[in-house]
Amino acid sequence: MNTLLLYPKMPPSIWSFEPLLKLIGREAMMPPLGLITVAALLPQEWNFRLVDCNVRPLDPQDWEWADLVLLSAMLAQKHHMLELIREGKRKDKTVVVGGPYPTAVPHEVKEAGADFLVLDEGEITVPLFLEALEKGERSGTFRANGEKADMSLSPIPRYDLLDFNCYGEMPLQISRGCPFLCEFCDIIIMFGRKPRVKSPDQVLKELQIIHDLGWQRSVFFVDDNFIGNKRKAKVLLKAVTEWQHQHQFPVTFNTEASVNLADDSELLEQMVSANFRVVFIGIETPDVESLKLTKKHQNARKPLVDQIETITQAGLRILGGFIIGFDGEQPGADQRIFDFAQETGIPVVVVSMLQALPNTHLTDRLETEGRLLDNIEHAAMLQSNLVNFIPTRPLQQIAQEQVNCNWELYKPENFFERSYKNCLSLGDTGRRKRRRQAQLRDIKELTALFKILWRNGFQRPSRDSFWRFLLKILKNKPTILRRFLVNCAQYEHFYVYREYVRKEVNAQLAKLSEHELSHHVELKK
Repeated sequence: MNTLLLYPKMPPSIWSFEPLLKLIGREAMMPPLGLITVAALLPQEWNFRLVDCNVRPLDPQDWEWADLVLLSAMLAQKHHMLELIREGKRKDKTVVVGGPYPTAVPHEVKEAGADFLVLDEGEITVPLFLEALEKGERSGTFRANGEKADMSLSPIPRYDLLDFNCYGEMPLQISRGCPFLCEFCDIIIMFGRKPRVKSPDQVLKELQIIHDLGWQRSVFFVDDNFIGNKRKAKVLLKAVTEWQHQHQFPVTFNTEASVNLADDSELLEQMVSANFRVVFIGIETPDVESLKLTKKHQNARKPLVDQIETITQAGLRILGGFIIGFDGEQPGADQRIFDFAQETGIPVVVVSMLQALPNTHLTDRLETEGRLLDNIEHAAMLQSNLVNFIPTRPLQQIAQEQVNCNWELYKPENFFERSYKNCLSLGDTGRRKRRRQAQLRDIKELTALFKILWRNGFQRPSRDSFWRFLLKILKNKPTILRRFLVNCAQYEHFYVYREYVRKEVNAQLAKLSEHELSHHVELKK
């Protein structure tokens, strides 16, 4: 069976990092982990060809070669996935779809012509699909019906199908599920509230395979909450640290975690010792009442500024996620988020308007209240999208605040100030002395740092601000110079993307009627 694995294009987003990827000579930030995991679940005597459309265009010969076409996509990739499904059916191919988007909105991919819908977790539904295929069935929908996969049975993904030179980071998953109840989150709907975790042996085997294949850069643990099960996370970190020592620290790690990471000094120390560098944290808002309303209680228990400081001083750089548009939110959310970011020194700040995602508790509540909108495009988890419901303050006000916040955050002088503050307060437990300087062996990344120095220090009007902070670093803490320049490399994306967001948001606002722009809902007490 010649099996074509297709991954649709990712539209411009806060995570697409096109300018950064161009700078470091890569094509995409991360490969499609879901597709290469599914490939490992299929009969291994089949022939596989992976086409990541973010890396190279789909060739007519790929279609001709294929007996079976498999697609996976997130919500943000929905439009290109639907195009690929239709093209596959025009070419009379058997099309199989799965992943977060088809799982959340199955009727859209079915209407586009998909033959088989293999939804939910593949460890459960791929065997059902194979059984149907063996029986000669030509279509079908397969669901887990509430059953959750045993992560100890999850196979090692087919990393050998990837061209490592094309990617900035390599993904690896150790768990699914999150113990919290955030109203707007779809993770707890898809994967449940009880985190299921791979064994340390499984994780070490995956690390060893990507190492043997030649990967010696950043590994991203794609868990939506790496510390969902703290006890098992600590056991894993001990094993990973030993592996790093045995191999002379060939990789760095990044991940996502909840802010209660700050409450566990042992866990923080273990992550730093294992060579974790960056952790994405959904801060959402500095407004405590909004946090309580959206059931993000873990963020409202202690002062967020103190928790961010604790994590940073331990040695982890934070990427902060923020949302504008919560119910009952007072005007000026943009200024409050900006002030919080500048105070805490979080260099990379992601600010989005609230989206009601399919099947979430938020969507259920808004639907009950009659506030979901049909005239705004389905939520796609893009920072350029408007809210897809009637908010409790004017839509135009929310949108303008989100645009303003992104614009102010990524003015050069504001970004340099945050980055300098972050680098100065970033703790160092000595791990940087222990590990190998793997990044210095990568000519592409080293060249990129010199380009950053040239662009910011000589070409741009903001060069005075850049040199002011750079000289402060050389005077006060020269060891963090490279970290500052790496932050500036990421800034290449946001410097461009803020303009894209402004244009997209204003274009969407222009399409709406005056009534839709000014409508304000007063919620019943």
